[in-house]
Amino acid sequence: MMAKKPPKPAPRRIFQERLKITALPMYFEGFLSVKRAANQEYKRYWTELRGTTLFFYTDKKNTIYVDKLDIIDLTCLTDQNSTEKNCAKFTLVLPKEEVQLKTENTESGEEWRGFILTVTELSVPQHVSLLPGQVIRLHEVLEREKKRRIETQQVPNTSLEKEKEPIEDYVDVLNPMPVCFYTVSRKEATEMLEKNPSLGNMILRPGSDSRNYSITIRQEIDMPRIKHYKVMSIGKNYTIELEKPVTLPNLFSVIDYFVKETRGNLRPFIYSIEDKLGQEHNMEGISEKLKKNLHTE
Repeated sequence: MMAKKPPKPAPRRIFQERLKITALPMYFEGFLSVKRAANQEYKRYWTELRGTTLFFYTDKKNTIYVDKLDIIDLTCLTDQNSTEKNCAKFTLVLPKEEVQLKTENTESGEEWRGFILTVTELSVPQHVSLLPGQVIRLHEVLEREKKRRIETQQVPNTSLEKEKEPIEDYVDVLNPMPVCFYTVSRKEATEMLEKNPSLGNMILRPGSDSRNYSITIRQEIDMPRIKHYKVMSIGKNYTIELEKPVTLPNLFSVIDYFVKETRGNLRPFIYSIEDKLGQEHNMEGISEKLKKNLHTE
């Protein structure tokens, strides 16, 4: 008797998980083929434009992006001549690189151009061929992005008004912990990864003291292997203790580093919303155990 396949995640749950991870509003989505270097081949991704960042996923169902591209400093968008029928090609010219994009068809190409130029130039472009309803969507996105920019710019002013408060507390309020952070011991993190491989293979957890952190990963190369990495809190930065230590500005960047360096083979361990509800009781028990296990690094 064949084993039953796990149920596919609902679209709404996927959207909620991606929103939680990216912390940015979603403006447009669809398939894009991407080439980030001249000697590379195009790679096809399910792509989301959130804020002024393109997030790339291996398919529609994955909640963890495998790469991303910040386009806020876009210099220009140039069209390419294409010999392929019913597709559009264009290049995003950025200060440090040029990224070539290819769309599924000419219509989606016009939409991608429209949305990308709207959020980067903060104005609706006049030279794209779109239907009235699509143009209305561009104006809606423009207003949302303007509002988001204003709210983002107000953050430093708010911090100046609270000079008496410790800066660490302020940052913690604005930047919650990465979604793969769990207050568990090394042993408990290992058990979580072994029992639930479909949920991810990387956990951020407290270190052996109250200040630093550790990352536990589970990789399957020739056989499943568990590894642990120390993440030291040094000033306002975090240093991953590797052969060549890597220093990053926050824990989100630490997680992003592992994802990018392994080309998406490492994925943050994330309970779905339903799983989290069911795990609340267990996590309370784990938190109690943590007090006894903080020195088991």
